[in-house]
Amino acid sequence: MTFNRVHLIRQVDLFTLRLYLSAVEEQQIGRAAIRENIAASTATKRIQDLEEIAGMPLLARTPKGVAPTPAGEVLARYVRAILGNLDDLRSEFAEFSEGMRGELTIASARSIISPFLARELGSFADDYPLVDLVVRELENADIVPAVAQGEADIGVFAVARDIDLSGVDTVAYRNDRIVALVPNRHRLSQRATVSFDDLLPENLIAIGSLNVVLANAAKKLGKDYKPKYSVRTSGVAISLVQAGLGVTVQPECLVGREVLDDITMIELTESWANRVIQIATPRNRAPSPVAKALMKQLLERPAMQGLQAFKEAKQVDM
Repeated sequence: MTFNRVHLIRQVDLFTLRLYLSAVEEQQIGRAAIRENIAASTATKRIQDLEEIAGMPLLARTPKGVAPTPAGEVLARYVRAILGNLDDLRSEFAEFSEGMRGELTIASARSIISPFLARELGSFADDYPLVDLVVRELENADIVPAVAQGEADIGVFAVARDIDLSGVDTVAYRNDRIVALVPNRHRLSQRATVSFDDLLPENLIAIGSLNVVLANAAKKLGKDYKPKYSVRTSGVAISLVQAGLGVTVQPECLVGREVLDDITMIELTESWANRVIQIATPRNRAPSPVAKALMKQLLERPAMQGLQAFKEAKQVDM
């Protein structure tokens, strides 16, 4: 028996498709039956009927349970899309009678949440009080996989060579830079730009989240990467610079205008110091109305960059 589209449309109901997807995810028909609140024998019969209509095996049976066949993987992908579209339909219908509501999970890194997202998510929450925002702070490398695997609706991340974007759609969000911070009286404080090579002989204050980037940069220069101090947050690194204990590098967006009286911010010459921040959404699935509303707000609101604020402050002082 071969695949018959008309039979599939006429004979397969949405509950059976959801049951099939549960069997794939639970890896056992019995557990899928419990999840969907039906008898195991009924679940088995429904899935067997589905395979007969499809004209091919969809689940491989083993002593440990079930696993999707190649054809079953294709069906599972389309069922997820169908059920996702139905959720979106329900959300859009709810807007007409209830206002925008739902749950939205956003994954991002601390260096993006603090200067950008926190303020904008607060404004979004004020505009849409019925939306439940869930914020997951992840390492930059973990953000895109979380979106691709359906663990987050939106991911905001800094582009890097080792991040696989094949499972997501992306759109530009912000441009940022990694800059050098030195005490005002430091020998480099009068420089317009510095290289990372200039900073390596100094008492370097390293922030944990940038260690890999900086270690790779030192390796390319043929130099050892041995920071004098290692801290977890931007704020601690800045306080050590203010105390004259060393120099640090960090995203310019984390440098508050209030610290510019005590430190000097200098542009780094390396290409890796350019941070391109993008928004990721799952590929082949339209964002929900709630996700669209948040993305619209994120993309329409400009952000003052730290280095620009520093230059303006210096002009005022003059």
